[in-house]
Amino acid sequence: MQPDLEIVEVQGDESFTAWAHGYPYRTVRWHFHPEYEIQLIVETQGVYFVGDHVGHFEPGNLVFMGPDLPHNWISDVPAGQSVERRGIVIQFPAALVRNMAATFPEFRRIEPLLAESTSGLLFSAATAAAAKPIMEALLEARGLRRVVLLLSLFELLVASDDRQRLASPAFTPDPKAFMSHAINNVLAHIAANLGDELREPMLAELVGQSPSAFSRSFRKHTGQSFVRYVNRLRIGRACELLANSDKPVLDVCMDVGFNNVSNFNRQFLLHKRMPPTKFRHFHRMQLAASRAANSPP
Repeated sequence: MQPDLEIVEVQGDESFTAWAHGYPYRTVRWHFHPEYEIQLIVETQGVYFVGDHVGHFEPGNLVFMGPDLPHNWISDVPAGQSVERRGIVIQFPAALVRNMAATFPEFRRIEPLLAESTSGLLFSAATAAAAKPIMEALLEARGLRRVVLLLSLFELLVASDDRQRLASPAFTPDPKAFMSHAINNVLAHIAANLGDELREPMLAELVGQSPSAFSRSFRKHTGQSFVRYVNRLRIGRACELLANSDKPVLDVCMDVGFNNVSNFNRQFLLHKRMPPTKFRHFHRMQLAASRAANSPP
């Protein structure tokens, strides 16, 4: 069975994601993504799959996975019941660790850990217990505090000598083959063409499905409607442009695929709870404060 592509949404003013989810949840399926992932199970037990590895998990299950490694955790929860918080997830792009290693020689100590993570790494209960308060703090942290906590987590995992490789050496992720799955092609097309017109019937035709079948399939794989999914990605891209450029709001609106500024402002307010101009103002205030804190007396 081919894994589904998960689109990891990193906010424009952040470099990685930290979030928690319950069970059942939309990402609880056989899936992959190009980002690294650290996952800690805090409730339920069941069976998990990482590459060609199959194992039993329980609270305290801490696994570090490299890019494109398929995985899934299936909890033993009776049908009709749910769990509010099953696990904590940290996801970060490969570029983040590459840039850190290029800037800080000390950070190169993590490179063996990253290389091993291509097979998936399971850590001991003791390491998981030490990681738990760090990962919980990451859920609420903002600004530079997030980076400090992430580095603390890296330091803990690098120092751990009790890690166990999961997938066999013979297992090699093949993202190109994974992407042959119709829905994965759609998600990749959306990500690559956010600034263009994207209509559900057009994408349904792209994968040879009726609009109604496509709509059901899309919601099943992403947990949300096509329109909501596209709007979330566009707002995320807008945050990047607002934070990292001086483009006028109207230009940002058009660049990310909204055809009128009123709808853009409405969607931005819905997703970020503030207008675009205020988001840019807050980001620049935070950047100025960070520079002031790091400048010599």
